[in-house]
Amino acid sequence: MRIWLALGLLALGLPSMAASRVISLAPSLSEMVVELGATDLLVGRLDAGESSPELADVPSVGRYGQLNMERLVSLKPDLILLWPGSVGIAQREQLRRLNIPTYIAEPASLAQLVNQVQSLGVALGRPERGQVLAEQLRTRLAELQTQYHRDNPLRVFYQVWDQPLYTVGGGQIISDALAVCGASNVFADLKLPAPQVSLESVLQRDPQVIIAATQTQLDAWKAWPQLDAVKHGRLVLLSDKGLERPSGQMLDATGRLCEQLKTAEGL
Repeated sequence: MRIWLALGLLALGLPSMAASRVISLAPSLSEMVVELGATDLLVGRLDAGESSPELADVPSVGRYGQLNMERLVSLKPDLILLWPGSVGIAQREQLRRLNIPTYIAEPASLAQLVNQVQSLGVALGRPERGQVLAEQLRTRLAELQTQYHRDNPLRVFYQVWDQPLYTVGGGQIISDALAVCGASNVFADLKLPAPQVSLESVLQRDPQVIIAATQTQLDAWKAWPQLDAVKHGRLVLLSDKGLERPSGQMLDATGRLCEQLKTAEGL
């Protein structure tokens, strides 16, 4: 029978059921395996370019949307770690038919992410390490929530891409990171993880802060001086890509985002 391990599920806590041959189909999950000290269990991973040095010798089973199913099967995994968005629908159906136990992770909040760290520790036979790391992350999360709370959250537009214009929806974990920093995603009402939006809708919602990954993207907004963010110079260049990888390190990346927003607020 196929086993689906939902977020926070600890039912796989029996040592006899701990995995010994793991394939990770998400860079964030591969990184979490490293954080849990279980890299020795990885027999394959989805290649997504730059990764931790500890993963250098782990064989690739493909890239985003291009999973090598034959290679995966040949590695004889007893547990697959899956972020649904990393594998196409047709190949997810193929995975389902293989009847290999699968841990599915798609946290929508930092609190869910912390629970995931703990449950994944159990699935990998590292329950003590998972519990310790999860408690550290919960403490850090509570500190950030207290330190950066605002009675009137900053209205933020988080730009993912420019042509066409993409942002993050309310169910995406980055939206929760903004909330932890005392900010509100101006497109939190949209349910898609990465919805396409129009320029007109951004102008209408008039964010106080605009965040983007490149200076070119930020400079393009200067053509709209009526925007509150442009008027007050609150155009924030994202300091790193840690927010894009929902693993334990995302709490530190959120802390850096909070500091950037605090600085922007004072402009």
